[in-house]
Amino acid sequence: MTHVVAEAAPAEAMSAARAGPSRTSSTGRLIGLDLARGLAVIGMYTAHLGTDPSEGGPLGWVTEVTRGRFPALFALLAGFTLIILTGRPQPRTGRAGRQAMGRVLIRSAVLIALGYALAYLDTPIDVILAAYGVIFALALPLYRLRASTLAVIAAAMTLVMPPVVYLLRAAVEGGSWADAVIANDPLARVTGSDGILELFITGEYPVLTWLPFVIAGMAVARLDLSRPGIRARIALLGGALAVLGYGGSWLALHLVPGAQATVSAATDGGSASSAWWSDAVGDPTTSTPDWMLVAAPHSQTTWSILGNTGFALVILAVCLIATDRSARLRWFATPVTAVGSVALTAYVGHIVAIKALGMDDVPTSDALAVLIGFASVAMLLALAWTRVFRRGPLEYLVHAATTPARLIN
Repeated sequence: MTHVVAEAAPAEAMSAARAGPSRTSSTGRLIGLDLARGLAVIGMYTAHLGTDPSEGGPLGWVTEVTRGRFPALFALLAGFTLIILTGRPQPRTGRAGRQAMGRVLIRSAVLIALGYALAYLDTPIDVILAAYGVIFALALPLYRLRASTLAVIAAAMTLVMPPVVYLLRAAVEGGSWADAVIANDPLARVTGSDGILELFITGEYPVLTWLPFVIAGMAVARLDLSRPGIRARIALLGGALAVLGYGGSWLALHLVPGAQATVSAATDGGSASSAWWSDAVGDPTTSTPDWMLVAAPHSQTTWSILGNTGFALVILAVCLIATDRSARLRWFATPVTAVGSVALTAYVGHIVAIKALGMDDVPTSDALAVLIGFASVAMLLALAWTRVFRRGPLEYLVHAATTPARLIN
C-alpha cells in the first residue's frame, strides 16, 4: 500500500506522469498504478475473507490464488512509489534529495508503528505494514541507481536471500540463543512480538526475502515507459518469470527423488502436490533442504520470489496498458482505481472492520457475501471520498507527518 501507499506530492506525481505514457488523472496520478493497487487491495480482502482453500469450489480456488501474490504486488508497487517520492524520471539530489529521503524515512516509521498497532488488535491477519516500513527504509539508499543495476541487485537477492533465511530459521529452530535475543530486544518488549528476529527471519513477511520485490518495482519505475513496447516487454518478462518460478518448482519437486515426500513430512503430512504454486502445502514444522524446491507464495524460496515477481509484473503492465488504451475500461475500473488511490486507508480499514464486527472466523457459507460486502463498501466509500479529496484519510495523516522533512537543509 503503500501497503505502502506512500502517496506522491502533486509535483512528484506530475513528474511520474511526464515519465510515462499511461493515462493520468486530473491530479497527475498514474491511473494504471492506482488500478494495480486497487486490485491488490481487493485481492487482500479475498485472501483474508474468502473461503478457505481447503473447502474447494471456485471461491476457494480464487482465495488460494490471491494468498501471497497480492502482498508481492503491493511490495513491487511500493518500490515504484519509492522512486516517485525520490524523483522520477531523474532522482533528486542536493537539498531536494535529502528532503525526499527524510520524507521516506518518516513514512517508514509511521508504517512500522501502524503495523504494530494493527497487530495489537489480534486479528487472524498477518499485518505486513511493519515489514514494509523496514523494507522501504532499507531500499532507500538505492534510489539513485539505474534500472539495470536495480534489476541485477533484485536478481542477486532473489538467489542469495532465501538460502540465508532458510539457514537462519534452522538456527533459530535448533538453538536457545533466539530466546536470549528476543528477551534483550527493545522492539520485542515494546510490541510483544519476536522483534527483530520476526521482522527479518521468522515472520510471515521476512524483510530479507521481501526486499527483492521492492527493488524490482524500483527498477520498473526507472524505465522509460514512453518507449514503444516497453510495457509489453514488462508483461512478457513477468510471464517468463512466473513460468520459471512456478514451473521450475514443479520440475524440481518431480525430478528430485523423494522431494515431495520430504516436503509433506516436514509440514505434518501436508500434501506437496500443489507446493509449486499454492500455500495449501502449509508451513514447515521441521527444516529440510527440499523445502527450497517449493514455490508456495509464502515459502520464502527463490522459486516463489521469481513466480510472485512475475505475477506482479504482469498485473502492473496489463493495468498500465489497459488504462492507456481503453477509455471504457478506465470508466468501468473507476471504483477499483479509487480504492487504489486510498489504498493505505482501505487496507487498514478492513482490518479494523474485521475486528470491530467480530469476523475473525467467517463461516464458509457466508464468505462470498462478506467478501462482496467488504469490497463493495470499500469501492463506494473510496469513490465518494475521492470525488472531494485528493488523498485518503490516512494518506493525509502520513503526508502531514512528513512535513518536518521540509526543514532539512
